[in-house]
Amino acid sequence: MPDQFVVPQFIDAEDKIFGPITARQFIILMVTGLIDFALFKLFSFVTFLLIGIPVIIIGGTFAFGKVNGQVFHYFMLNLIQTAKKPKLRVWEKVYNDAILRSYIKEEIPPPPPPPPHKAPISTSRLNELTLVVNTGGVYQPEE
Repeated sequence: MPDQFVVPQFIDAEDKIFGPITARQFIILMVTGLIDFALFKLFSFVTFLLIGIPVIIIGGTFAFGKVNGQVFHYFMLNLIQTAKKPKLRVWEKVYNDAILRSYIKEEIPPPPPPPPHKAPISTSRLNELTLVVNTGGVYQPEE
């Protein structure tokens, strides 16, 4: 009987470090907190509110947001890559007369010959082969 192996499951689940927060979420929240702290210390309170609140919202979205089961930053990367690609793809291959004439002159190779057919094994021959196999080669058929 073959050995049984444990198949790993949930390999795409991230490890939790602080309760329900993963390491990726913790790092994003730390960076967001540091940016907000720097805004609070460097600018006036009104400027801090105008810039800091959107930074918190964006940081929370990147940390906890999911789109179609993907984390939000993968979604944003895919969105940017899709936006950079051209919208319309047109293939304008132009053939000149020399290429068209070479295509016309090409000869089609003949099809390969069909494989040879073997004659079916008769029942009496099959019985003899069975005896040879079952006896381990002790039985010698008459030829």
